[in-house]
Amino acid sequence: MKNIIIVCGLLAPFAAFAQIDTSKPAIPMKNGKVWYETTYNATGNVSADATYKKALAWLKATYPEFKEAIVTDKTNGTIAGKGIFKVPVNANGNYYWLRPVIYITVSGNTYTIQLTDYYEKPIEKGITNDYSKIEYRWWDFRRGHPWSKEDYSLFTGLNENSKTIMTSLQTAMER
Repeated sequence: MKNIIIVCGLLAPFAAFAQIDTSKPAIPMKNGKVWYETTYNATGNVSADATYKKALAWLKATYPEFKEAIVTDKTNGTIAGKGIFKVPVNANGNYYWLRPVIYITVSGNTYTIQLTDYYEKPIEKGITNDYSKIEYRWWDFRRGHPWSKEDYSLFTGLNENSKTIMTSLQTAMER
């Protein structure tokens, strides 16, 4: 009986360790950069010109603070602009602003959205409030060297919000 209690006592730390969430958000990469990309088919019998106009209207309406910085090339069906979203990372009120570049390409009856060139800006005491590229932090996090305990929340928020942006465009295009 005494041996069973000793063995259980020795194994208890391993059982607790096994319960730690070691998963990492599935953040897609391309050429060493965080890179989300999805291609959709335009719904209905819609021209490429109408699809292009809808996509441009969505970007301007969704991120009005950046509408002056939108770059368009109607001949090639491309639209480029910035987005921004907030990711809360703890109960103390700390959060990050994440700012990706959004590329939309319209070709025939399809359109592609790409989110890349992410910059992060921490809003918390004791941290510089400058924007920096997210890839450095992501590189370290996925190799098991997080910069802070908030990194899991940061990258989960990046992943969820990026998918929400793409779904938002798809929803707007289906109207």
